Amino acid sequence: MSRRIQGKVVEVSSNGDLITDIAPTAWNDVPRSTETRILVDQEHETVGLFGDDHQQPAMTLIAIADGDAPLKLHLVEDSAAIMLGVRAGASVEIRW
Repeated sequence: MSRRIQGKVVEVSSNGDLITDIAPTAWNDVPRSTETRILVDQEHETVGLFGDDHQQPAMTLIAIADGDAPLKLHLVEDSAAIMLGVRAGASVEIRW
């Protein structure tokens, strides 16, 4: 049986990261593997959860779940908000 957590983008940071309302208590037990998928605004998808110390290449959309901060969507070396055309209020879903 698959599981999911639903939330939304609540803020766009100054560098274009999409900050969600999905708190660490919600994503703490989510697998950090390729079986975990994150869907943003019902049309953009990324795989896996990463820490701030990720080693992903430029222009890769990743979900960062690290520390006490809420889940954020980050486009390495660019603005996720601009490249995806996503604003506050967009849906976010974690599936595994």
